[in-house]
Amino acid sequence: MSDEGEGQDLRDTVKRLEATVAALETRLAKVEAREAPRPVAAPAVPVDAPAVSVAAPEQRDLEAHVGTYWLSRLGIVALIIGIAYLITYHFGELGVLARVGAGYLLSAGLGAFGLWLARKHQLFGRIVFGGGLALAYFVTYALHFIPAVRVIDSEVLALVLLAAFVVAIVTIAHRMQSETVAGIALFLGLHTGMLSDITAFTLLSTTLLAAGALFFLVRNRWVIVPLSSLVAVYSTHVVWAVRTGHMAPGAPEDDRLFLSLGFLALYFLLFSVALLVRPRDLPLRASLAFTLLNWVGLTSLGAYEVSQEQDSRLFTFLLVVALAHGAAAAVARLQRAPVGLTHAYLALTAVTLALAMPARYDDVALVAAWTVTGLVAGLAARGVESPVLRGVGVLILYVALGACEWETPGRLTLLIGLVVAFVLVERGGTVRVAGLPEPEARTPFTAICAVGAGLALVALVGARMPGGLVTLGWVIAAFLLFGVGFTVRERWYRLAALAVLGLALGRLVLVDVAKLPPDQRVITFILLGVMLLVISYTYTRLRDRRG
Repeated sequence: MSDEGEGQDLRDTVKRLEATVAALETRLAKVEAREAPRPVAAPAVPVDAPAVSVAAPEQRDLEAHVGTYWLSRLGIVALIIGIAYLITYHFGELGVLARVGAGYLLSAGLGAFGLWLARKHQLFGRIVFGGGLALAYFVTYALHFIPAVRVIDSEVLALVLLAAFVVAIVTIAHRMQSETVAGIALFLGLHTGMLSDITAFTLLSTTLLAAGALFFLVRNRWVIVPLSSLVAVYSTHVVWAVRTGHMAPGAPEDDRLFLSLGFLALYFLLFSVALLVRPRDLPLRASLAFTLLNWVGLTSLGAYEVSQEQDSRLFTFLLVVALAHGAAAAVARLQRAPVGLTHAYLALTAVTLALAMPARYDDVALVAAWTVTGLVAGLAARGVESPVLRGVGVLILYVALGACEWETPGRLTLLIGLVVAFVLVERGGTVRVAGLPEPEARTPFTAICAVGAGLALVALVGARMPGGLVTLGWVIAAFLLFGVGFTVRERWYRLAALAVLGLALGRLVLVDVAKLPPDQRVITFILLGVMLLVISYTYTRLRDRRG
């Protein structure tokens, strides 16, 4: 029994020791966790991303940066372009198998050399490796498109090979988590295609490369690669549009126009869909850059192509572009994108509509169209709570005001509409009268609208006054502007009226006293005095009421 008791005591002691050791290990792990730096979650960060992004900011040597960063990239670009020219102009002298073998052998050698360099200098080696991938893509592209190297006659087969190679580039760069490899390979692939004649086949190949770049935008949320691809794709289209120009007489111009617009629509859809799939994962600045560049490319290139063929279609094209951006704004809102992105799409919708108006209207109709566009944009901004859209609406109203020239027929009606439009946009669609709550806090935007309404009133009254009573017209405009300010209970309108009144008094003293005939002086001074007294009496009553 004693032996059994001692054994039991020993087992109990061992258990207690084990429990104590486990508790000590747990405690030590907690202490180490508190002392160790916590890792920052950063999904899909390229392994070759510079350490500066997480390290403390330090002074960067410009010479070293240029030598290590820019010269390596410029060097690989120059090398690949030179080899591409070599393939284009001299590979035709070789046999069929020699052309294919030599091209792929050069690209494989360059890629292997890049991997070898990456063992000691990772970033530099991956730049060279990306150049090897780009060269292999160009060889695949040349096998059908470049006559001196052509060994594949089927365009479908060539596109399938190109698509497979783009998938290979994307897969390799994604597995390596290297934005450098992806950027170099896709960038050079996009630009080497511009070294020869650009046709529909070239545009298809650039579209495939752009789709590969957009994979990284959607999957890894990388920005530089797809952004540079966007610029490269539209640049390729610019070169194609300038080189082709008008078709020869008797050629089907509509076919070329529809082909060009079809590619532009495809580019726009690709980049828009990629941006709106997960819009909250991208920085707002990057999203806005994509949106703006995509709009510039589609609108400018499409308008150029349409105007080259038939001006009458320009209005329809811009209207479709505006509707597309309006639809993108709706999708962005449904996807709960950052508010700034939704507002950007709405603002671009209004700007595109304003650009479309001169293609359909002129003179009175154009000013009226701009006025309606600005008014609708300004009022719609209140419903979607978009200060950007409201600012664009006011800007369009100023354009309409500037286009309302002195000789424009129906100028008075247009100016009245502009005054009302400025006030309505500033009020947000509702005019406040006495007895209602005070308006929103005064902002510079209110001042801009008040100035616009004041300028429109000055032009309106000045258009109805005889030549000798211009100053009196300014005083009447100031009086009306005071009335608007008191009615809507907004100080900025009254300040604008005081500014107009000051200009009128200055003109009266410096110009009219010496030049006006006696009758006009009498009318001017009497009416000026009456209106000044009325305005002062109104201020006095308001002061007493507040007291």
